[in-house]
Amino acid sequence: MSTESAAEAWQPKTWVGRLVKDGKVRSIDDIFRLNLPIKEPEIIDFFLPNLRHEVVSINIVQRQTDAGEVSQFQVAVVIGNEDGYVGIGMGKGKQVNQAIEKAIRVAKLNIVPVRRGCGSWHCSCDEPHSIPFKVVGKSGSVKVLLIPAPKGVGLVAADAAKTVLRLAGVKDIWSYTWGETRTTHNLVKATYDALRKTYAFSI
Repeated sequence: MSTESAAEAWQPKTWVGRLVKDGKVRSIDDIFRLNLPIKEPEIIDFFLPNLRHEVVSINIVQRQTDAGEVSQFQVAVVIGNEDGYVGIGMGKGKQVNQAIEKAIRVAKLNIVPVRRGCGSWHCSCDEPHSIPFKVVGKSGSVKVLLIPAPKGVGLVAADAAKTVLRLAGVKDIWSYTWGETRTTHNLVKATYDALRKTYAFSI
């Protein structure tokens, strides 16, 4: 079933979902402006049907049970529409596809708006190709500083961070990282945390 068909067949279980399905909330921007809780991934499917996702890490985790060790796949996924919205999620499953599906659902619930702009002093194009100001994100031991860059610089960041930035719709940026950046999921979370803060500030 396609995303559009699933959205049409969707039967909301929360009051926000019912407001969306009834047309009383008309856009994803209204949800964030009114600070409404998103507890159904179908809300995101309804407003953002063309989301892309990329798997940034796959690990095997084990836990001890009475029957012995049980192995599962743990997957980290980034989703975004490449136009100002991005989310991240983790999922576990006995099969990779199952873990990816769970991670995508979690990522949809974690989707946030990203304020883009041209905040570099070296550029005055007024196009939303970068971010409007410096932001810092943190997760675990990893800290990420994102700095607005002029048009044409590209994404000067680690590969995992580039995935988050690209799916958020950011095209030019400088970044600095501290901590154990080889821990991919912490690097992804720190980059996501920094982008989330662009919307938290009013300019």
